[in-house]
Amino acid sequence: MVRSNPLPPLGWLLLAVLIPLVPSCAVRRSAPAPAPAPVRVVKSSRSFLLETNGARSVDALIETIRRENNVPAVACAVVRSNRLVGIGAVGLRRWGFTNAAVALDDRWHQGSLTKAMTATLAAMLVDEGRIRWDSTLGEIFPDRAAAMNPRWRAVTLDQLTTNRGGAPTDLQSSGIWRVLWYFSGSPTAARRLLLERLTALPPSSEPGTRYEYSNAGFALAGHMLETVMGRPWEELLTERVFFPLGMTSGSFGPPATPGLMDQPWGHQMSDGSPKPVPPELGADNPAAIGPAGTVNCSVLDLARFAAFHLLGERRDSPILAKASVQRLHTPVPNNDDYAHGWMVLDRSWGGAGRVLHHTGSNTQWYSVIWMAPARDFAVVVVCNLGAMGGVNAGNLATDQIASRMVQEFLNSP
Repeated sequence: MVRSNPLPPLGWLLLAVLIPLVPSCAVRRSAPAPAPAPVRVVKSSRSFLLETNGARSVDALIETIRRENNVPAVACAVVRSNRLVGIGAVGLRRWGFTNAAVALDDRWHQGSLTKAMTATLAAMLVDEGRIRWDSTLGEIFPDRAAAMNPRWRAVTLDQLTTNRGGAPTDLQSSGIWRVLWYFSGSPTAARRLLLERLTALPPSSEPGTRYEYSNAGFALAGHMLETVMGRPWEELLTERVFFPLGMTSGSFGPPATPGLMDQPWGHQMSDGSPKPVPPELGADNPAAIGPAGTVNCSVLDLARFAAFHLLGERRDSPILAKASVQRLHTPVPNNDDYAHGWMVLDRSWGGAGRVLHHTGSNTQWYSVIWMAPARDFAVVVVCNLGAMGGVNAGNLATDQIASRMVQEFLNSP
């Protein structure tokens, strides 16, 4: 089930400044999904470099929190002034298997943190003149315009990437979710099917008038991008975002190989203990909503993504103009403080108060990003235990680790 509402305040010490306020890309499935098509990687020049030498190990700090919350594994990375200052990874790839310790270069499912990556790709293509923020569904899909409910035709890329395009939170009641699960075509074809089925129905709300957290909306945005470029969203994200930022671990779906423990497994709570979920068909969301939540990568590569966004607030880069990064970070008025894949919040530790935040989970993993542009600071935390409809150990562990990193790297004398 998709979590559509912000989590409530939790009230423990220090966590009050860091509680996630964004719903995840969490969906409960009952049928297997088709395997995503292989991504054709086209390497582009690396245009961004995060300094990684001399980072402090935070293993001991995060191990204490991991044990207290009884989660399989956690990893964390901290960035200041475009330099990695702290990093650690502790615990087990699979609960109960003591010979399967996690490593710093292991990959973690990022869930809805994918949304900011899709929005970043959109901004790049806007800068290049390939698409506009005000490009509409009717314009990009003229062959489908006549079949669309008329209210969908004027929905823009900007509206879809800020969760105000009228796309619903829930695809199950319409039957579309089940159709996507059993679809056996390519991810791009699956997103085309989503476009056809969803736009034949009325929007969930009047487009442009109301915030509604939506995986489907970001999936439609991703399909707009792959349509104007003539290449799958997975290829575009790999070439335009992963490689220029040095995110060489970036991929899609469950990180591990079926039948192996070569990467961490996701977990769900069962009878009070983490239950491993095999990395097989059905262990992730349908490929149709990839632009909303199927990326996996290492914790260091997630830190690179955060560092790029911090630096982009200060200056232009060969990848993206400063003004475009600032647009991505600016909330739409009357839109529940949501920007383009980011919540924009006030926290005292953020210097000027403004911080950027998002969480991600496909119910088997939990990830979080916090960035304070005024203090040139970011912390990312990942866990291989997901959240189902509320707070659990995965939420708590990642929040407590993020809070501790703020103390250690920002607020310590």
